[in-house]
Amino acid sequence: MDLAEMKHCLNTVYTLWLREMLRYKRSRSRIIGSLATPLFFLIIMGSALGSAMTLSSGRYIDYMAPGIIGMSVLFSSLMGGVSIIWDREFGFLKEILVAPVSRIFTALGKATGGVTAAMIQGTLLMFISGYIGVNYISIPGQLFCILIMFIMGLGFIGMGMALASRIDSHEGFQMVMTFLTFPMLMASTAFYPMDNLPSWLGVPVRLNPLTYGIEAMRWSLLGVSEVPIMTSLLVITIFSSAMIILGSWSFDRAGDK
Repeated sequence: MDLAEMKHCLNTVYTLWLREMLRYKRSRSRIIGSLATPLFFLIIMGSALGSAMTLSSGRYIDYMAPGIIGMSVLFSSLMGGVSIIWDREFGFLKEILVAPVSRIFTALGKATGGVTAAMIQGTLLMFISGYIGVNYISIPGQLFCILIMFIMGLGFIGMGMALASRIDSHEGFQMVMTFLTFPMLMASTAFYPMDNLPSWLGVPVRLNPLTYGIEAMRWSLLGVSEVPIMTSLLVITIFSSAMIILGSWSFDRAGDK
């Protein structure tokens, strides 16, 4: 690939990223809803369960905050796949897939747009949580947490793209998302420590990539984690790489239908 072709491919990525950002900016209900639900969980559940749970690492609301941020990134990234269904329905998907540019770059443009939206929501939630009383250890830790959101978001947007490329209706996609997101969320360390789990539940929690993303954010924000930070980073990096490859391949195949 020569310099002119690379520039054209990067322009394609930027154009699709900008399109996703404009769509996100215009959807105010999506922005408000994506913040309201996690904050409801954090404030209500954090206060209610905090009075009943005792953690050696500190307050329960502090422990819960990274899990709520992870929940927001999970939901936002997976729902990024909806744009593929919309684009297929209105014919835009065929138009961009016949463009003289590799479909890998086309998929990358849509993925970066979805990940950016997820990062914005996660970052806003992180700052709002700090404002309402969650104690973070440092500003560099918060910046590192944003990087972790990016890595996590890539993995889940790749998963969302892979699923959306094979699902023809919004209703079917919503059903699959509900089937995936809540089991992944509950079978993670978002709401409870890994050491307190029964043995039968410990296995899916340790196999869940969301667990390692949340533990990495918990380490960066609170300085504590049940999983070594290098292990968490390795797992979410491998997971994200695999999902982006799968999502790009599925996106490519979707254009051949």
